[in-house]
Formats: sequence, structure tokens, C-alpha cells
Amino acid sequence: MRNRKWLKKASRSAFRCLGWCFLLGCCTLLYAKLIEPNWIEINSLQLTLPHLSGEFNGYRIVQISDLHRDRWMNPQRLRRIVRLVNQQEPDLVAITGDLITRNLPQLIPSLGMTLEELTPKDRTFVILGNHDHENDTKAIIQALEQRGIVHLGNDVYTLKRGKGLLHIAGVDDVGMGKDRLDLVLKKLPHGGAAVLLAHEPDFAKQSATTRRFDLQLSGHSHGGQVRLPFFQPPILPPWGKKYYLGRYQVGDMLLYTNRGLGMTGIHLRFFARPEITVFTLVSPGDR
Repeated sequence: MRNRKWLKKASRSAFRCLGWCFLLGCCTLLYAKLIEPNWIEINSLQLTLPHLSGEFNGYRIVQISDLHRDRWMNPQRLRRIVRLVNQQEPDLVAITGDLITRNLPQLIPSLGMTLEELTPKDRTFVILGNHDHENDTKAIIQALEQRGIVHLGNDVYTLKRGKGLLHIAGVDDVGMGKDRLDLVLKKLPHGGAAVLLAHEPDFAKQSATTRRFDLQLSGHSHGGQVRLPFFQPPILPPWGKKYYLGRYQVGDMLLYTNRGLGMTGIHLRFFARPEITVFTLVSPGDR
């Protein structure tokens, strides 16, 4: 009799435990599906750039990445992102690739129409990512440039304030073999701070060796998109495995990897909130 009572108690306890585990699993799935993907973090950092002239002290760069325009990242969500970016009062907006998810060229026209509502004091700059190169890249570039967004595919744009220079450089996608750092270095003037836009963060291993860039801004990894705290994400893309999240020092160069705003694969985010990053640049003499 005692054994039977004990077995009944144990069965009830096990059943309750399974029930709680099932409920917790459902709540976690709902959170990762419905809440975290829409819970955008505004992450603000001050960065001292060794070669930044005093004229650019306090300059604000807002970075967004991996928009992944698809059926989930619809025009309404894009417009919300644009509003949040504009609220940061950026001097410059940098978009570091994967604007549209692969094989969705029909959604390209809506990109430019929404992103032209960005209102930086200077310009909006963009580079392409691997997903963009699996669409109609010419159509993407045309849709953006028609609306005043500057495409920096293996190119350099120099901003001037008084005698101060700030160079914004960009390499085309590394994973697709489109990068030409040699061309960028040829176009890059010798004086002034230089910021490099590179979709894949692990490219920092190459760019840092040039000792010409103060800062590299990247995306690509989505911060793992689904991860457990204190552990490396189980799935990371090529060229996004070493420097997959946040701020790093790579040689003399700072690197920041943005978690992105869209998603690929299973549309879930867990401990990898979508991110808009606001950088306030500081010149060494003004610290």
C-alpha cells in the first residue's frame, strides 16, 4: 500500500513538473516570437578615435544593420525603425548590409521609399551584405541612390568641417568575395580619422592590420539571434564567429558588431534584442 501511495505521489509530481516545463517552454517561445523581435534596444556608446580632429568632437553616428526586409519586416516596422533613428538626431547614419532577405527582389522598391525618410545632418551611407548579393544588387543600389543614400561599395567618402576630415569607407561583401580593400586604401587620404563599414565583423582581422582605420562597424551575426546567456550562440555565420557581438579592440582598431534589426531562418530572437547603436565620437584632445 505504501509503495502504491508513493508511486501515485511521484507520478503526480512528475506530471506537475512536466506541465510547468511545458508552460515555461510555451512562454519562452511566445516571448522569442512576439516580444523580443519587436523590443528594440537603443545602445549608446562614446568612442575616442585616435585620429579624430577636434572639429568632429561629439559627432553622432547611428548604425543600423541587417534590416532583412521580408514579409515580417514590413513597411510599418521599417518606418518605426526610421522614427527611432531620427529621434537620436544623428549627424550620419550607417547601414551595414543585408537590407533585404535573399530571393525577394519584389520587395526592393519599398526599401528606398522608407529609408529616404532618414534625416541625418550629413548623409546616410550603406554597404551591401551577402543577402543583398542574392537579390538584384543593381536594383538595390539604384533604389537607394535615387533617394540620396550613398552606396560605399569599395569606396570612400570624406566629410569636412573646417580643416578637419572624417573619412567613411566601405568594403563590399566579404563572404561573397566582393571586397576590395586594396581599392579602398588607394582612395583613402592619408590624414584624418577613418571609419570602415564592413558587413562581416571577422574582416577586422584584415582591416586592422592596415593600421589605417580607427573604427570598423559591422553586423551580419545578429548577435547569434538565439542564444543562452553566458554561452556562445550555437549557430553563427561564416565571417561572424569570432567578433559576433558588441565592442572589441582588434590591434589599434575599435570594432563594433551590431545585433541587427531583422531575422533569418526561424523568426525568433532570444537574448539577442534588435539594436540601434548610437556612437558619439570623441577626439583625443577633448577627453
